[in-house]
Amino acid sequence: MTTSAEPRDRRPRILCTNDDGIHAPGLDLLVKVAAQLGDVTVVAPDRQQSATSHSLTVHRPLRVTRIDESSHVIDGTPTDCVLIAVNSLMPSPPDFVFSGVNHGPNMGEDVLYSGTVAAAMEGTILGIPAVAVSFASRAEDRLGGYGPTLTRILQSLVDRPDFPDETFFNINLPDIPADELKGVRITTLGRRVYSDSLTRREDPSGREYFWIGGGVSSWTGREDSDFRAIRAGYASLTPLHLDLTNYSLINEVKSWPQPV
Repeated sequence: MTTSAEPRDRRPRILCTNDDGIHAPGLDLLVKVAAQLGDVTVVAPDRQQSATSHSLTVHRPLRVTRIDESSHVIDGTPTDCVLIAVNSLMPSPPDFVFSGVNHGPNMGEDVLYSGTVAAAMEGTILGIPAVAVSFASRAEDRLGGYGPTLTRILQSLVDRPDFPDETFFNINLPDIPADELKGVRITTLGRRVYSDSLTRREDPSGREYFWIGGGVSSWTGREDSDFRAIRAGYASLTPLHLDLTNYSLINEVKSWPQPV
């Protein structure tokens, strides 16, 4: 287990980041919540980095701009932000990495594409307890009301005497007013299938281009899936593990004819 137990003579050090950029209202909310739980450092991208997944910037130098004593902006991905913050910008590693609050849900396969989730995953890879937070809507007027709820959820994780090894938590908040929230459910990842999400057109010069996004999606999954909790008016809390091995197939694959 990765310990998150805190000496009682100091507050936890919390690194906050996101994939919507330094000026996103969701990051502002997360920082306000985190400030109630510990000492906050903000290191975030200088622009929108949604769907960058766990990408690192390796083909050009990265620039860091200092905003104030505890806030920096980086012209890179969320993963860049966590890596540079932990290894260079912070005087000592944080006790927690909080990523979000993302403007839009991160459920099911979203976690494989999401820069928000990737930032939390990078914290986990570096041995730091981490949480990704998303709001299943882009209605910013509703997001602000979730401050007290998010504080309680994150406080319950910060207060744990230990943190599961190689695991981080993915939180999604439903698209309803905070005072209508029914509670929190512990969930699994659902499955989402997209259709008509690729647009193929020509620009005014007659050159073909493709645009990824949009379309419609359909969900499937167990009764305890994240999307079912969100649809029912609950916040979802999903533990995610770094190990993608399908252990149930190990013995079967061993019985297959070996290629060499």
